[in-house]
Amino acid sequence: MDNNKVQVTGEQVAGMIDHTLLKADATKQEVEKLCEEAREYKFATVCVNPTWVALCAKLLEGSGVGVTTVVGFPLGATTTAAKAAEAQDAIANGATEVDMVLNIGLVKSGDLAGARADIAGVAAVCQGKAVLKVILETGLLTDEEKAAASKASVEAGADFVKTSTGFGKGGATVEDIALMRRTVGPDLGVKASGGVRDYETAAAMIQAGATRIGASSGIAIVTGGKGEGY
Repeated sequence: MDNNKVQVTGEQVAGMIDHTLLKADATKQEVEKLCEEAREYKFATVCVNPTWVALCAKLLEGSGVGVTTVVGFPLGATTTAAKAAEAQDAIANGATEVDMVLNIGLVKSGDLAGARADIAGVAAVCQGKAVLKVILETGLLTDEEKAAASKASVEAGADFVKTSTGFGKGGATVEDIALMRRTVGPDLGVKASGGVRDYETAAAMIQAGATRIGASSGIAIVTGGKGEGY
């Protein structure tokens, strides 16, 4: 056994999972089931679209399970004011964590100051009220852009950087998690999302530096099965 490897139990992994349901046709009944599962398995949060935040907050009250929602999702191309308003509304409805999509086009254009300002606008709304994660959509970025976007996230006041929306090109990779961890240092959170569907993959992401896993296959991950989807 490699003694340098991080050894994690299924229970420990469960406490790092954002149990995710972001598909457009998700029903109320499916969201209610998501919350029931999150309670049972003691996941970190559920991750849902903004329309379901108030329902999830009510269903999970007192459970210790948080409510994550998404902002500027999935393209990241809305204005900073729109993203900030989304975040403010979500927090008012009970969101404890906000996953915002980076303005990918600004990063690709070399406008890191603009991308940083976009993140800072949402960070100001979240400060002291909700955890802010920045979705980089790593499948659309070069390694240099991933590092630059991660650095900008730190400078703008984010709490986490995150790999993917699950709706774009590619998903989480061990290499990207390691790059993001090296860039942000030991203290900021790193979330692996997109294509993490079993325990082995989740454990590899954690070994590489992930502190949170976004997945619709949370139950499969913690029970040793193989999931599908996000």
